[in-house]
Amino acid sequence: MKKIAVLGSTGSIGTQALDVVRNHLNELKISVLAANSNDELLEKQIEEFTPKAAVLADETAYQRLKARYKNKTTKLFGGRQAFIDAAAFDEVEIVLTSMLGFSGLEPTLKAIDAGKNIALANKETLVVAGEIVIKRAAEKNIKILPVDSEHGAFFQCLQGENRKSIKKLLLTASGGPFRGKNFNELQSVTVDQVLSHPTWNMGKKITVDSATLVNKGLEVIEAKFLYGVDYNQIQVVVHPQSIIHSMVEFCDNSIIAQLASADMRLPIQYALTYPERIFSSTESLDFWKIKSLTFEKPDVETFKGLKFAYEAGKTGGTAPCIFNAANEIAVEKFLNGEIKFLDIYKIIEEVLNRREIIFNPDLETLIAEDKISRSIAKNLIV
Repeated sequence: MKKIAVLGSTGSIGTQALDVVRNHLNELKISVLAANSNDELLEKQIEEFTPKAAVLADETAYQRLKARYKNKTTKLFGGRQAFIDAAAFDEVEIVLTSMLGFSGLEPTLKAIDAGKNIALANKETLVVAGEIVIKRAAEKNIKILPVDSEHGAFFQCLQGENRKSIKKLLLTASGGPFRGKNFNELQSVTVDQVLSHPTWNMGKKITVDSATLVNKGLEVIEAKFLYGVDYNQIQVVVHPQSIIHSMVEFCDNSIIAQLASADMRLPIQYALTYPERIFSSTESLDFWKIKSLTFEKPDVETFKGLKFAYEAGKTGGTAPCIFNAANEIAVEKFLNGEIKFLDIYKIIEEVLNRREIIFNPDLETLIAEDKISRSIAKNLIV
């Protein structure tokens, strides 16, 4: 039985991970639950799964839960440092990192240093500090098992294959809710329209990132580090049906694809149970009902998030960190009604233009750059 820590247990990926565990209690056990501030949902999760420890990063939320806490089986902790330390809890074999954004970096490194395998749902960890994370994982002989559907697809396609034979990673994208729209049509789109994704059920931040194609850009950078390829070997392909989750083209021009229903519980389950495959409650594909699979070239001039990501990734150094920080603040502003949809691109571009790139940054430099870039983005008037 694998013992699991779920960091970000009250979020979209975290709750779906608990669905997986709920269906496989003979194979998977929750040892640690950690959340940011949703004390009410975390309390329900504690009651159901009785982990050894539970953490709330937000001190106020921690005090609320502590005041009404009755479950003496589970030890309760509060604060940001406790959240980080939860990744290294003794009775854990694999850590699912499903928290949002840059906040996932330090817990992931903590888990690696403690010898825990990583089920990585927090793509920003590799975007911001890919070289540091991959090097440290290799030194500790730690497996990084991708939870993103696209990277989970690559991972499955590459089983038993020599990675030196990779010719191209074909990274699929749904195209988001505005596929085919032009710049003028996007001038006045609403938050509700942005959050209406055609195929995937995700959290608000990642749904906005999908609409801007920033999410696909983050996945491009993530793929570079996970699979050791160059950026010219990563090709984004818009596939609206979201049935093929990604493909690998090999040096002999053969292509292997992974197909499944659009359900995040499947890649979560594979990462948690690897190298085994076990029964899944997700919907099976019915090829008699699939009418067509179509593919398009992404429109990077309208949806500039993907273009910015490629540029930041190829530049290297602190550029991906700046790109990510600016985007996180821009998305927050958009969801709060402070800016328009297309202003997200303006903020990303302006912050990238204002910052001088530092090459071969250490962790402290990246943390400082993230803070500076966020400050610039917060104070920008667009």
